[in-house]
Amino acid sequence: MDNRKLLPFILVGAVALFILFSLSSSLFFKVEPAERAIAFYTLSGKLDKENIITPGWHVKAPWTSIYTYDVSESKVEESMDVLDKNGLSISVDVSVRFTPMKDKIGEIQENFKGEYISVLVIPEVRSSVRQVMGRFTAEEIYSTKRAEVETAIKTETEKVLGSPQNNVIMKALLIRSINLPAQIKQAIENKLQQEQEALAYQFRLDKERSEAERMKIGAEGEARANQIINSSLTPALLKMRGIEATQTLATSPNAKVIVIGSGKDGLPLILGDN
Repeated sequence: MDNRKLLPFILVGAVALFILFSLSSSLFFKVEPAERAIAFYTLSGKLDKENIITPGWHVKAPWTSIYTYDVSESKVEESMDVLDKNGLSISVDVSVRFTPMKDKIGEIQENFKGEYISVLVIPEVRSSVRQVMGRFTAEEIYSTKRAEVETAIKTETEKVLGSPQNNVIMKALLIRSINLPAQIKQAIENKLQQEQEALAYQFRLDKERSEAERMKIGAEGEARANQIINSSLTPALLKMRGIEATQTLATSPNAKVIVIGSGKDGLPLILGDN
């Protein structure tokens, strides 16, 4: 067989392989497990928002664009200066965790063109922090209502990011640190210390007051008991108890009893040899 006849086929095959290899990056693409993708058909100008491309290898036309989104949990840390209710400047560091809705990345691409973190998440977090902290004083933010402030910021940010036009799920928002001017911080800490001391003093007063009340109630109870006993000791009862005691003494094996006359209450007078 003449190899020269096969040469055109070999050349065509080599060219085809070269073209296929050159276009492989345009024909094949891979979506990682923590990713989702959508396709934009350049010829028709249509963004396919409904068909979310799942992880794995896929084939596309060279003129089709693919937009890939990381749908795992992301974190952003922001430092900013805000004003409290009284206009005092406060430096605050916030950390926020979030993720895009997997089935809504087409909406996110259409609205934010892949820059949803810088265009949506960060500005909304900063806005919520400023608005919420502007409703509290520095003392409340720093000490007494920090948890309430943190919850309010998270709730308001979560509501905005999760709205139908934004489609981002808020996972958590934490206030990492709050920095006040040194003099203000010291004044707040001194006030808190004085409040704790006042509470401790009030606790001691309440305890002593309770103890005094307990002793008063005990004394009143004992006095009422004595009054009841005294009112029940009639002459007849005392005489009867005396007779019973005399009988007991008379029958005692250790006593030699001599009755000499009688006592003023009509009871015998008993004398022992001891």
